[in-house]
Amino acid sequence: ILSTVVSQFTSSYVFNWSKYLGERPLQYPPTFDGRIVVYPSEKEVKDYFAWRQADTHINNLYNTVFWALVQQGRLTTTEAHQKLKGTVSANKNEILFTQFGINYNTVDARYRKGSVIVRSLADDTTEAPPSAQVEVEATESLYSEASVEVIGEQDVEAQRIQRRRERKEAKKAEKVAARKREWVLSVMHCDMIGEDFWQTNPQILE
Repeated sequence: ILSTVVSQFTSSYVFNWSKYLGERPLQYPPTFDGRIVVYPSEKEVKDYFAWRQADTHINNLYNTVFWALVQQGRLTTTEAHQKLKGTVSANKNEILFTQFGINYNTVDARYRKGSVIVRSLADDTTEAPPSAQVEVEATESLYSEASVEVIGEQDVEAQRIQRRRERKEAKKAEKVAARKREWVLSVMHCDMIGEDFWQTNPQILE
């Protein structure tokens, strides 16, 4: 599965290059890696993404200061690396602000926080399409008629079987209705470290 996903992503990247970058040539063959990670609970999943976002921040802060020193401060790459050796985030923020007038908090969120791609239904508050709704209503009607007939027979075991069948068919109808709704991909540049993200996108952990 992983090899197929990475292969598809890489080929799509090359295939769509000119669509987004026009005549700018692709200078070398791109490569991407991927990983499938299995965690025992939601806590570990949240911690993993929080760690990845923190790593994004650390790397981007370093790169922002590094290239400011090289491009605006006229240092060589070796000199820039040496200047940043042993520094912490506070030191890097101070260099950016005092030497180059850059407030790191105003840097585009896509660089500070990275990009998060979330799959969700087009509108979670929208009712199922009319065709799917009709199917559900028709099924429910059949359930009601069958239930009345069973109750009239006073057959307790038959009632239990019928109720289990009703629940099973209802779940199937819900799945059919959900499949007929459109799924969309949303690109976000937001904070994943707090609980707000997970509360806003509960479908990720479902």
